[in-house]
Amino acid sequence: MQSEQISLARQMDLVIRTMQDELRYLASGTVFVQIRNDVVGKYGVKHEPIEISGDELPAPEIHMSDSHIKAFRQLAVGSLSHKRNWTYGEMYFEFAMRRNVLNVSIQLESNYNMANLFNKFPPQ
Repeated sequence: MQSEQISLARQMDLVIRTMQDELRYLASGTVFVQIRNDVVGKYGVKHEPIEISGDELPAPEIHMSDSHIKAFRQLAVGSLSHKRNWTYGEMYFEFAMRRNVLNVSIQLESNYNMANLFNKFPPQ
């Protein structure tokens, strides 16, 4: 089955499920998803900086529980309802754990290509 045959909501669900092991060890960061022709292309997470004191890296701690990740995944899928009339763009999910509560801010970015306009509206 090709990604064009899978709904965008299902693709978003798969994106978060793919990254859940990485998200589990983060207290904050930004998940980004690039969409091209209503198909998820590149996606990933930008970690917040890791503070180092002395010569050793801090031991990773578990920050997001399974219920936090499930809520994050549902929020990401639900955010697609705010995507209107665009097929190319990016979505950013900035998250932070504060007092064991997941806080998320969502940013949508639509992208347009001038070449597509020339195909729809021939020069007069």
